[in-house]
Amino acid sequence: MAFSTSDDDSQQRFALGFLFAIIALVVSAVVGTVVVQRGIARPAATPASAPAAEVVAPAGTLDIAGNEVARVVVDGSVVKFYFTSGRADLTADAAPALTDVVRAMKDGDRRVVVSGFHDATGDAAVNAELAKQRAQAVRDALVAAGAPEDRIELRKPELTQGDGNSAEARRVEVTLAAQ
Repeated sequence: MAFSTSDDDSQQRFALGFLFAIIALVVSAVVGTVVVQRGIARPAATPASAPAAEVVAPAGTLDIAGNEVARVVVDGSVVKFYFTSGRADLTADAAPALTDVVRAMKDGDRRVVVSGFHDATGDAAVNAELAKQRAQAVRDALVAAGAPEDRIELRKPELTQGDGNSAEARRVEVTLAAQ
């Protein structure tokens, strides 16, 4: 039985169209994942006026290697910078929140209190030092973003060990306060 060339052309066009649709779907999924992980989809809110928590990167987000991704959460007048285990460096995703804190400090003639927390895993003394280094890293980043250093207070919280899971406990809180 011989097939006509129009049937072959039709089948080839269908196969190519289907292939292009699959490629478009994969590309869209990859771009969507990157947007969510990097917080590109949502601009950071001004900390002083944010009505609800805004997660720049979702809790428990993992990178391609399976490592936890640092994130920033804005909750009213408190900005929480979450860190990956054993690290005290801020990611580029923190820049918009830092800029908003500096703007709120300058616009409202406010000061900020920076407090570091840690999880319960490992050596307590090492964890306390890491919490201090994280708080200092946030303070230094605020100063680099233009915050007046004399209006930034580093304060050790009464309970430095955070509640909840370990990822939730590895954070620095920046709280806007009246001058």
